[in-house]
This record gives sequence, C-alpha cells and structure tokens, in this order.
Amino acid sequence: MAGERPSWAPTEVDVERPSAARMYDYFLGGAHNFAVDRQMADQVIATFPGTRRFAQLNRSFLRWSVRLLLDSGVRQFIDLGSGIPTVGNVHETAQRIDADARVVYVDNDPVAYAHSRSILGKNNGAAAINADLRDVDAVLADPTLRGLIDLDQPVGLLTVAVLHFIPDSDDPSAILGRYHDAVVSGSHLVVSHGLAEPRQEGEREDDRSTTVKKVYSRSATPLTLRSESEVAALFGRFAILERPGLVNAGLFSGGDYYDGPDADWGPGVVGIGRKA
Repeated sequence: MAGERPSWAPTEVDVERPSAARMYDYFLGGAHNFAVDRQMADQVIATFPGTRRFAQLNRSFLRWSVRLLLDSGVRQFIDLGSGIPTVGNVHETAQRIDADARVVYVDNDPVAYAHSRSILGKNNGAAAINADLRDVDAVLADPTLRGLIDLDQPVGLLTVAVLHFIPDSDDPSAILGRYHDAVVSGSHLVVSHGLAEPRQEGEREDDRSTTVKKVYSRSATPLTLRSESEVAALFGRFAILERPGLVNAGLFSGGDYYDGPDADWGPGVVGIGRKA
C-alpha cells in the first residue's frame, strides 16, 4: 500500500508524496522508493519509454566525468543534489583510482541523506550532508564538508540530473556563479540537464516534455526544462570543455561520443566546465 513505511525510511519522510530523488532511484532499478514514487515514475516512462536508459546514461556520464577530473588533477568532489547513491557512485569511482580522493554528497531529501550515510559507513574519505544546494553559504560552511574539502585546492562540482529541479525564480545561474567564486582555478563543474525542446532550431517544445512537466508538478520537486542555449548559459564563467562539449545526452555512451541522429528518448544535454 502507498501509505506503508519501509523500515529504512526516516520517520519524517512523507510516504504519500513522490520525490524526484526516489523516482530517479526507481529509474535506475533501485529499491529505495515508495509506491507513490513508482506510480509517478511509470507515468514518465509511459511518455518517454527510454527514461530508464536515459537515467543509466546519466550515471555513466557521472562516472566518466569523475575519471576525467581525476586525470585533470582534481582529488575532491562535491556532489550537489546527489540523490540516492547506487552502485558505481562517486566515491567508489574516485577512490578506486585514488584511495585518498574525498567526496561529499549533498542532498535535501531525507531518504537520500540517510541512505548515503548508511552506505558510507566508516569511509573516512566520504561523507553526506543534509542541505539544499541552493543555500551555497550553508553547504560550503558545513563542518562535515569543510572537514573533507579544502577550498584552496581544485574541486569537482557535480550537478548531474538536478539543475532542472531548480526553477528560474531561484536563479540557478547565480547559484552556480557563487560556487564558481568559492572554488579555485582548476575546479570543474559537471552538468547534465533535461531539454525543453528538440535540438532542431525553430521546433516547438515537444508535447511529451509538457506531459512530463505536468507529472513532476505533482511532486515535491517540479521540473523546469531548459533549451540548450539556456543550459549553456548556466555554466557562466566555467569554460565548457571541448570534450565532451555540450552534447546531447542520447549520444553519450560510456565516454564515447559519435555523430548520429539524436536519440528521441534522451532529451537532455551533458557537459563539463572549468574555472580558468
């Protein structure tokens, strides 16, 4: 039943209201979601049958980005809006390459926070904080974060499948600009974001995108899809790297990019920016 509370769910969590973090967990095949999350997620899948594959590509892009940043000398990561960690998450990917890599997961969903703390256990190089990425001061001043992250050294800021849950009224460009100002040269910003329209110029927003936005409007985290140019503008003073560039997420597969028709089940873009 929708109102039943699993043993792993914190008591303060509303099991009757869907959450984007738990829906994403369901898309990825996870078990930390409620019936109400699955019901709404299934509505999204009915509109975009490739949603599960799109979520998997986002996770693949996240892992690929972590490896790329490690190759660039970054050894510490802040995963903003991290959601519920699954197999192959940031700290596993990073610490497999460098055992001294440090990771802080940031999420305001109680389930995501509780589950992150549970899986991290006694990992001294990784931690989770319960905070809203929009509150930049609170995130960066958090004592747990400051115990692991040295802001005088390059940082990898990860915003994978989260910025489209920040409405224009909250000014995501300004939020990212404040993170830019807080980190040093050589820091990177990783972004994946849902698109509001097909890549072809002049086309109207896809009716399916409108349907998906209506579905998410009934959740705790309504969806704000943006055009490719609007996503590019979010990088601000982070210079978008030539590889991968800002590329259609449907064309991403394990770090390989190719020229081909846009995948209509993957209406999103991914990219990485660097602070000069």
